[in-house]
Amino acid sequence: MDVREGVTGEYRPGRSAAVERPRGRGFGDLPALLELGRSDELAGVRDGSAAWLHSWELVTSVDGPGTRLTIFLNGCPLRCQYCHNPDTMRTRQGQLVSLEEIVAKLHRYRRVFRATRGGLTISGGEPMMQPAFVQRLLRAAKELGIHTAMDTSGNLGGRVNSEIMDDLDLVLLDVKSGDPATYRRVTGADLAPTLEFGDRLSRAGVETWVRFVLVPGLTDDEANVRLAARHVAAWGSVSRVEVLPFHQMGRDKWANLGLTYELEGTQPPTPELLERVRAQFRSEGLTVY
Repeated sequence: MDVREGVTGEYRPGRSAAVERPRGRGFGDLPALLELGRSDELAGVRDGSAAWLHSWELVTSVDGPGTRLTIFLNGCPLRCQYCHNPDTMRTRQGQLVSLEEIVAKLHRYRRVFRATRGGLTISGGEPMMQPAFVQRLLRAAKELGIHTAMDTSGNLGGRVNSEIMDDLDLVLLDVKSGDPATYRRVTGADLAPTLEFGDRLSRAGVETWVRFVLVPGLTDDEANVRLAARHVAAWGSVSRVEVLPFHQMGRDKWANLGLTYELEGTQPPTPELLERVRAQFRSEGLTVY
């Protein structure tokens, strides 16, 4: 398996399928809206009829089961040291697209989803930076009978209302660390919201795949991994854990954005370290990849 980029655009496998950024600044096939002023754009984002989009991809067995349309929304509250797509951090670095444009893609690929037992995955950035759009897109997908997933850090899990929760078949939850101090070092934010969201998913019975990015010298401490594994093991809805090895594939993006990349000298984990960490999660009774 190639290294993956985690829940907020950090670790994904190499892609061989369709990859596309939205064209222009407009709303897909709605040319009359191309000249919208800033206030109208903001209104569309607020009511969920539009969103700031980084890109979309059609991939198989990466962001959930089967062939999936994965859309990457812009905006993220975290500043993870190992982020592979720092160009998703700021919301308006994306392109404005309409809900109708994305729903049209769901229609287009519906037979593919049915044949492969795939569906829609909403990723980022952090999807819950744009909750109204997420809610409306999930509802549209469910009305089409399409399997839904969301790839999230859980940091904004408090924004996931009952309507969104009801329309989620799967959550890909990035548990970046088990120790609060390590989590803050990795992300600049608190661990508690992610744990609270994991608790909610467990109570609601929403299937959850947990992702843990293994970064030597940052997330690999045995005590940190042990805490993460125990948190995850307490959630009855977790069906798998993916331990994803750090890589340097996003380094140039940081430089291009004029950002300081703290992990310049960090090497990928050795096979021995990767197996040790996977074994720690397995020791808690979890299915690990």
